Amino acid sequence: MNRRDKLVEIVGVENFSDDPKALESYANDFSLQPAGAPDYTVKPKDTQEVQKVIKLANEHSLPVVPVSSWVHFYGATIPKKGGIILDLTRMNRIFEVDEVNRRVRMEAGVTWEQLTSLLAKKGFRVMMPLLPHPQRSVVTDTLEREVITNTVYDYGEPMQSMEVVWPNGEVFRTGSASVTGYPDSPSKGANPSGPGLDFYRFLQSAQGTMGVVTWANLKTEYLTQKDKMFLAPVKDLNRVMEFLYRILRIRIGQECLLLNSTDLAAIMATDMKKEFASLRSSLPPWTLILVISGHFRNPEGKIKYEEKALNEIIKNEFPEISFSNNLPGLPSSGEKLLGMLRKPWPKEITYWKNRYKGGCHSLFFITKPTLAPKFVEKMESLASRHGYPVSDLGSYIQPIEHNRACQLEFNLFYDPANRPEVERVRTLASQAAKTLLDQGALFSRPYGELAKLVYDRANGYAATLKRVKKLFDPNNIMNPGNLCF
Repeated sequence: MNRRDKLVEIVGVENFSDDPKALESYANDFSLQPAGAPDYTVKPKDTQEVQKVIKLANEHSLPVVPVSSWVHFYGATIPKKGGIILDLTRMNRIFEVDEVNRRVRMEAGVTWEQLTSLLAKKGFRVMMPLLPHPQRSVVTDTLEREVITNTVYDYGEPMQSMEVVWPNGEVFRTGSASVTGYPDSPSKGANPSGPGLDFYRFLQSAQGTMGVVTWANLKTEYLTQKDKMFLAPVKDLNRVMEFLYRILRIRIGQECLLLNSTDLAAIMATDMKKEFASLRSSLPPWTLILVISGHFRNPEGKIKYEEKALNEIIKNEFPEISFSNNLPGLPSSGEKLLGMLRKPWPKEITYWKNRYKGGCHSLFFITKPTLAPKFVEKMESLASRHGYPVSDLGSYIQPIEHNRACQLEFNLFYDPANRPEVERVRTLASQAAKTLLDQGALFSRPYGELAKLVYDRANGYAATLKRVKKLFDPNNIMNPGNLCF
């Protein structure tokens, strides 16, 4: 029996394909990375079928590329060397919502739309990145350490325990999911680092090169009982960073972020053709978005004392900060934006990063909040130098852990059908990455060509990663070519 027939035997003929048209759908994503088609696609239904596929791949030295949804932005699921696409979209069960321990256990194919709608019915939510795509995998975004909009330290690590199929086909469970009797054990898998070995960091940001995560436990939180939205126009980024240091370290607020006028207009415009340009020109250069929330215990009181502290700090130290409940000229916009922050992007509307021109390349890194304004200035200068309109540059600053650090993201919007524009963005992104890296930007999640740039400058770290990869994946079958191997 040849390898094709063996794959069919494992997943069934209806869950296997080697048709060129079907394979072509996996050859590209929303990124600027070059296309690369697989030889086969398989859709396993459970962990056992994943094991069998990986063992077969080892026997035949076939690369395996895990794919958990149909939405990908960074080129990490484009096959670099052909092989098998391991499509996990059938594995989309939510096993349990543990209300007592505030956790949810789900398979890798569960999407943001699927999870948030179910949790909301039970009075719970998960902390999310900014407006995630509704069809994107929750487990993938969590593994990739997508930064959430909530700055509270306790929420910053949503991943708890998980199950992984190693590159040799063995199944392993991390943290307290590794104890005998799980999932009926007392711990319920809520501890990510015990009592077994701590492997959850090992699997994060590995882009499927160290194994296949089949399910994971994530933290959940109760839905808030009361919320109040605060929006402030920002012209001086340096000054607003001082303000954020002041309020976030004393735990004022839940969601907190900064968007420039281009990103905010792309998010808020109801009709892009009619409203985007005028909305962008009417918005301030930056807008500070802050949400104060009340939970089960005295929600009104909590909001009252946080708002009082906020007003006192503004009055005594930052009189130039002026909050309102809505964007200028847009009544009810604050309420609308609050609702958007707590849900994935609506599936019936083109994803916000693709609304303006059809394509978007995002360049993001971690830095000190005090350095963010300098990076913004540098990026605007680079854009102008490369002929990219500064007004088209989207910018987003996300404070992390009470403003201990921040993620700075630049969105380069482009028309995928305009080849000169695509090449301009590609060149600008490449040059910007090098320049920003030289100036201290921490690209903690490098993809594509950026990964090579980062690992070339971290020879010792890359050498260690390669040794570990050799131990876990001696045949180098797991998503080869994505990191430094």
